[in-house]
Amino acid sequence: MMERPGCKRRPRPAKRQSLPEQISRVPETARFIRTAAPAFFREVSKDYARPVIPAPLRPRPELWRDQGLHAAWLGHSTVLLQIDGFRILTDPVFSTRIGLSLGPVTLGIKRLVEVALPLADLPPLDLILLSHAHMDHFDLPSLRRLENARTQVVTASQTSDLLRVRRYARVQELHWNESVRVGPAKITAFEVAHWGARMRGDVYRGYNGYLVELGKTRVVFGGDTALTASFKRLRTTRPLDLAIMPIGAYDPWIRVHCNPEQAWQMANDAGAEFVLPVHHQTFRLSREASSEPVHRILQAAGSAPERIAVQSVGQEFHL
Repeated sequence: MMERPGCKRRPRPAKRQSLPEQISRVPETARFIRTAAPAFFREVSKDYARPVIPAPLRPRPELWRDQGLHAAWLGHSTVLLQIDGFRILTDPVFSTRIGLSLGPVTLGIKRLVEVALPLADLPPLDLILLSHAHMDHFDLPSLRRLENARTQVVTASQTSDLLRVRRYARVQELHWNESVRVGPAKITAFEVAHWGARMRGDVYRGYNGYLVELGKTRVVFGGDTALTASFKRLRTTRPLDLAIMPIGAYDPWIRVHCNPEQAWQMANDAGAEFVLPVHHQTFRLSREASSEPVHRILQAAGSAPERIAVQSVGQEFHL
């Protein structure tokens, strides 16, 4: 049986434990809970009490012209793009907390900084671009609220089952190296160095970076990635105007997330004129200080700091 480009065979499910094996683990689990629970709940209590600070800037997309490239970093990997009047939103996460929802309660990570533009204040969207199903990129409460009969969605392979697809104009899955047309835009998925499972068992889910081409404008959305040579294959004789690159969550997760210097290198590999750094300052996903990634990418830019399109949540970029 032939596989589609970029599609990996689904691994065999792990062997289920027998009932005696499961029973034998109960005392061990109980001991762990008894030992760890007090510290865990102290941390949860602190986290719930911690305020989420306002975004330092608020974008004004209502003032953007219909011509040209406009972008606003709303927080984490959520970027509002407008290319010649065509509006795209990447990996929308507007929730205060991301994780598993148990009724009205969400067990997961709390934002450090509020989203720069409330979901209710977004302009009408033509396309939502979803890189992979991790909860800090594929936030179901946000996606439910964004459902609209005029908005299309492009997502990674084996992820559309998480969406209520009939409530969007169209939902399309892409494997690596596949392309689709959405209105005037051509969207091409490419391979990144990450993984796509939302839970432990759904390792079959895909994960993408995207190249967006509309008229003379070319934009890369890197999604989540570690260092990879894939960005070199995006370089052509046509200019690449903007690369939206992840720069945080690398300590200690460097095998699946790039550091700022590697993000800068991959953007240069693709031939990007400007770099819009994301995936930092919003959630505490790793050990590095929240201010460290942007300082490091500015150092990597050296004598060309003007190539860093934004540095703060809510900041806009225009070209």
